[in-house]
Amino acid sequence: MSRRLGLLVNPATGRARHLGQATAVVERLSAGFEVTRLQGRDAADAAAIARQVVDEGYDALVVMGGDGIVHLALGAVAGTTTTLGVIAIGTGNDVARALGLPRRRPLEAAGAIVAGRTRTIDLGRVDGTYFATVLATGFDSLVNERANKMRRPSGQLRYTVATLAELRVFTPLHYRLELDGAAVEREAMLVAVGNAPSYGGGLRMCEGADLHDGLLDLVVIGPISKRELVRVYPRLFTGSHVRHPAYERHRVTTATIAADGIVAYADGERVAPLPLTVAAVPGAVSVFVL
Repeated sequence: MSRRLGLLVNPATGRARHLGQATAVVERLSAGFEVTRLQGRDAADAAAIARQVVDEGYDALVVMGGDGIVHLALGAVAGTTTTLGVIAIGTGNDVARALGLPRRRPLEAAGAIVAGRTRTIDLGRVDGTYFATVLATGFDSLVNERANKMRRPSGQLRYTVATLAELRVFTPLHYRLELDGAAVEREAMLVAVGNAPSYGGGLRMCEGADLHDGLLDLVVIGPISKRELVRVYPRLFTGSHVRHPAYERHRVTTATIAADGIVAYADGERVAPLPLTVAAVPGAVSVFVL
């Protein structure tokens, strides 16, 4: 009996180049699976299609796009026997980065899926939503909110421009935290909760976060001057910011985060306003890897 695979293409992927890539990916995946190509009209329709793929017992759900469509698919596959595949052709591609998968090389990514190697990874869960990378709840979530409204520039430069724009108006926040039951208060630029190390196209805010340890890495960045933030920003791409005195890290299974006027983002997608409780979900999903 052949294995069934649903290929869900990002609803926003309508340009001729991407459509041609999807056709080539279907052909490559067909070497190992019976492939059904799927594409929703919008995010809500794509989410419904993803759930249908799982409900109908497909062996695999493969998503083609950026972190947004991966995030959408997690809601369908988490806790099921359907294996998730990621063909990353988006802007940030931090899920693929965390998994060591090819980015913007769709045929190579499809080949890895055909090879069939899988592993189980943890997820985070907040407000009924699963996420694979980082939950942003401060300066970073405000940057996400700004960047997601921008059409240009593309790629990592979009986040850099959004960061500089937000920096002009931002002031530190007062956080009320509960970390595995322990109450903590902090003045901070941000609190980020990582299941994986990076977000925003390679910003390694939660350096050291591990997809397999059953824990979340909660990072606090204390108040620093705007000049200092600009100086430290490049270090986020290497993870060397962990040596800065404003950096603080906690490893938790659950955390409640409260701060006024902040909307949380997870995997770059809007979740809900604070306060929110986030929890680690060990071994939540099976994924194709190299």
